[in-house]
Amino acid sequence: MTTKGTLYLIPCPISDETAPWEVLPAANRAVMDSLDYFIVENTRSARRFLAKAGIARPIDGLEFRELNEHTVAGREVEELVRPIAEGRSAGVISEAGVPGVADPGALVAEACHRRGIRVVPLVGPSSIILAVMASGLNGQSFAFNGYLPVKPPERAKAIRFFERRALSEGQSQLFIEAPYRNEKLFGQLLRTLGAETRLTVAVDLTAPGGWVETHTAGEWRSRPLPELNRRPAIFAIG
Repeated sequence: MTTKGTLYLIPCPISDETAPWEVLPAANRAVMDSLDYFIVENTRSARRFLAKAGIARPIDGLEFRELNEHTVAGREVEELVRPIAEGRSAGVISEAGVPGVADPGALVAEACHRRGIRVVPLVGPSSIILAVMASGLNGQSFAFNGYLPVKPPERAKAIRFFERRALSEGQSQLFIEAPYRNEKLFGQLLRTLGAETRLTVAVDLTAPGGWVETHTAGEWRSRPLPELNRRPAIFAIG
């Protein structure tokens, strides 16, 4: 009977400005060195990360298969998992941060669970958890809501819904946005939220210039607004 491989979820830095071993534990290196099969969100980013990490195997000798927003759940994912079911271990690498959270890596993890394949998460930086840690908002109860609608009327409706939940339930509400739309989301948050609702903005976490600030929406409106486009950010209200 063939022994099944293991699926390792391998975090990487959130920011390109951060060296891998500044934010990853040394224990991850042994796992990364042992693998020659990687399921990745973006091959170029994954190769660059592994090269910066200085893994033992030559990068050109590794196999990379992409799992991203274009991957169709079902047969395509099963094809990615088949080598693991046949005994070959694999590593999942996200574009930034931890795989499987706001990331298509969850599809391959789910498929492995169905096949009885061991799934092992490795330790590394999560922008969501780091933002909660530093926000001063409720860390006992919080929800990550991914991306809000792009169209302004629908986005405003969603903001009001999550603001009501934050205020009535005391549950911190977190969001993420594509960097080039950060300023539009931030602007609409300031136009929509009540003046006393707290708003956290966490930018470039773990990078040298990273920062986290929490103010009421009214206080944010009276401050010079930061430049957010092209920078990874997490927003939270509470």
